[in-house]
Amino acid sequence: MEKRSGRFIVLEGIDGAGTTTQSALLVERLRRETPKTPVKITREPSDGPIGSLVRQVLTGRIIVPGGRAPGWATMALLFAADRMDHVESDIEPFLAQGGVIVSDRYDASSLAYQSVSSGRGGEKAVEWIRELNKHALRPDLTIVLDLPSEIAAVRREVRGEAAQLYEQNEVQRALAEFYRDLARHMPDDRVVIIDGKGSIDEVHQRVYEAVAARFS
Repeated sequence: MEKRSGRFIVLEGIDGAGTTTQSALLVERLRRETPKTPVKITREPSDGPIGSLVRQVLTGRIIVPGGRAPGWATMALLFAADRMDHVESDIEPFLAQGGVIVSDRYDASSLAYQSVSSGRGGEKAVEWIRELNKHALRPDLTIVLDLPSEIAAVRREVRGEAAQLYEQNEVQRALAEFYRDLARHMPDDRVVIIDGKGSIDEVHQRVYEAVAARFS
């Protein structure tokens, strides 16, 4: 693993929490306020070859015999493989140059989504998924956008997009609870939970303040 001099920030939350919007706004602001520092946005699943495969699974374009999606353990392995490729090919080289990289989701999503969908009580799945990702580069800061699942469901409906693999309301309720307790599942990481309710600008200000507090 290369020595890094940059900063690695991750935004997490349930579907509809606003991670994509807030990641983009944070990158725009960091570019304005630190024009001499390269700032980059990325996401998981990544845009690499394995990430593209995962996105096809999530949208139902790839299924296994019987017409179903791959099981939770298979998905955890796919996400972990994509993550390592993402880190090696994209994240680490950028950080080594002193850049700031903001990722819309990272391994906390694997812990949350695959453990909740495992149906095995969660904790054993969390331990196994954490072991899968033990060599993944650790973020300097993980920000969780905490949003009630009912509000997120309305936002997803307004988007008008076809529901993806994990977007059932009961799954999202369980995910919201998991994310509120994320610091317990990732005790060695810097995790900050912020209120995801309110206007886009209000949430953005909370995100920026969390970043400023971490790196000031």
